[in-house]
Amino acid sequence: MSNVKLAIIFYSTYGTNHAMAEIAAEAARAAGAEVRLLRIAETAPDEVVNGQDAWKAQAEKAAPLPVATPADMEWADAYLFSSPTRFGAATSQMRAFIDTLGGQWFTGKLANKPISAMTSAQNAHGGQEATLLGLYTTFMHWGSIIVAPGYTDASIFKVGGNPYGYSHTQGAEFTDDVKAAIGHQAKRLVEFAAKLA
Repeated sequence: MSNVKLAIIFYSTYGTNHAMAEIAAEAARAAGAEVRLLRIAETAPDEVVNGQDAWKAQAEKAAPLPVATPADMEWADAYLFSSPTRFGAATSQMRAFIDTLGGQWFTGKLANKPISAMTSAQNAHGGQEATLLGLYTTFMHWGSIIVAPGYTDASIFKVGGNPYGYSHTQGAEFTDDVKAAIGHQAKRLVEFAAKLA
C-alpha cells in the first residue's frame, strides 16, 4: 500500500471524462492510493444543460459525486485532472475551479505535489495536446511536479501515442487497451507520489 492520497478531478459534459476518471480511480486504488473522485461544479445555466438530453443525463449521473473544493486540493498528495477540450483548451468549468485556487497557490499548498492530466475531444486532432499543455502550464505556476505518461508503457502506443496524457475521441469504445493506458497513467502518478512522500 502506498499511503498516497489522490484527488481525481474531472469535468464531463457527455460522460467521456467521467468514464476516464472512474477507470483511473480503479487503477489508482489497485496501486494502493486513497482516492477522492471529484466532479467540477457545472457553471452552464440549467436551461442550457437541460436542453440537451445527453448533457442532462451526464449531470444527473455525476450529481451524487462530491464537488471538488480547495480543501480537497490541500488534502491530496497528488492530482489527476480530466477535462474535455474546448477550442484547444480546458473547459470553462475546469478553468473556473482552477481560478478558486489562488489562496492555495499563494500559500504553497499546491507546490511539490505530483500532477497529471487527461482529456478528450470530438475528433482525434481536436486540440487534445494543446489542452494538456495548457493545463500543465497552470500546474507549473503552482510548482506542482508534472508526471506525464511519456512513452513509458506499450499501452501508450496502442491508443494513439500521446505522451502528454491520455486523450480519448468522444464516442470511441473504452477497450482494454484504453483502460490499460489510463490505468498506467494513474499508477505511474501514484508511484511517483509514493516516492516523493
